[in-house]
Amino acid sequence: MTPASIQLLAQYNAGMNQQMYTAAAQLPHAELAADRKAYFGSILGTMNHLLVGDTIWLRRFAGHPAAYSTLAPLLEQPPVSGLTQSFGDDLAALQAHRSRLDAVILDWSQQVTAEHLALAFPYKNIKGEAYCKHFGSLVLHFFNHQTHHRGQISTLLFQAGVDVGVTDLPAWIPMMASDSVQA
Repeated sequence: MTPASIQLLAQYNAGMNQQMYTAAAQLPHAELAADRKAYFGSILGTMNHLLVGDTIWLRRFAGHPAAYSTLAPLLEQPPVSGLTQSFGDDLAALQAHRSRLDAVILDWSQQVTAEHLALAFPYKNIKGEAYCKHFGSLVLHFFNHQTHHRGQISTLLFQAGVDVGVTDLPAWIPMMASDSVQA
C-alpha cells in the first residue's frame, strides 16, 4: 500500500458506492428489504453491513499514532455494538450515512503517509481480542472488505433485474502516456 493507492481506492470506493446506490434506487423498498439469503439477508442489510464494517475500522484507525484529524469525530460517536447494528432501514437513510462516511474516507486518504502505513498497529476486535498487525495490510483489508460486499450487492441487484454497470477498478486508474510505461 502506498498513499497514492489509498487515495485511488478511496475515490473508487466513493464512486462505486454512489453507482451502487443509484442502481438500487431503481427498486422499490420491498425489493431492497427482501431476504435474498445473502450473508446479511437483503440488499439493504448488506449495504448496512458495509457501513458497520467501515465505521468499525475507521474508529480503529482513529487510534493510530498519526492521530488523523479527519477520523477524530468518529470517536465522539458511540462505538458500533455489533456487525448487524442498524444505520437505517431504508435506502435514503443508508445513502445519507454512506455519503458522509465516504467523504470522511476521502479526506482521511489524503492524510495517510508511507511512514504511517509501515507501522505495526495494535487494535481490538469487537469481542475485545487484541491484535497487532501491519497497518498498510489492514488498510488493504478495509478496502477489500468494501469490494467484497459491493460485489455481493451488485449480484443481488442483477438478480433483481438491475445492472450496476462497470465495477472494475481499472476504470478508475488514470491513463498514462505509453512511453511512460516500462515493460
